[in-house]
Amino acid sequence: MRIFGVILAGGAARRMGADKALVPLAGRPLIAWVAERLGPQVEALAISANGDPARFANLGLPVLPDAESRGPLSGILAALHWAAPLGATAVVSAPCDGPFLPPDLVPRLCLAGEAGGAAFATSGADQHPTCGLWPVTLTAALQDFLASGAVPRLRDFALQHGAGLADFPPDSFVNANSPADLARLEARLGGGPDAV
Repeated sequence: MRIFGVILAGGAARRMGADKALVPLAGRPLIAWVAERLGPQVEALAISANGDPARFANLGLPVLPDAESRGPLSGILAALHWAAPLGATAVVSAPCDGPFLPPDLVPRLCLAGEAGGAAFATSGADQHPTCGLWPVTLTAALQDFLASGAVPRLRDFALQHGAGLADFPPDSFVNANSPADLARLEARLGGGPDAV
């Protein structure tokens, strides 16, 4: 399998009040933390984002705009269109606001999707479909799903296509949706490297 990665950075970030991907955590943008965690687990990495791609220039990654912005699934579709011609088997997605991704995210998603289907992460009772495995064979189905007018929910699309579930320990997918969340992440970093 050839697994590519995409960081989903196209959200409106209303609760954060700023471009969430670029909000600093310990002096580095959130997206840089995600790239550092996801990059070593995939063959190639890109960013799904609309707007001026130059704001991500320091990361040296391709920036993939949505053809039509309908939430995270549009970003995944753009990533599949990017990855398939390059020989990828699947794309693993992760949100730009989850700086402490598990170092074994990709292999565990691949195990959960070993039948060739999609997979996404869970931790306890929580589901994290933005941390998902999306085979390139789902590209046409995803295009049809988005064109159908259905509410574009990641989890719904994944489950319609027999997604496997990769379970992780609690707190594996902490994220920063608000300034209060960001403060909690800063406090977690204060516990040293073992805290993350």
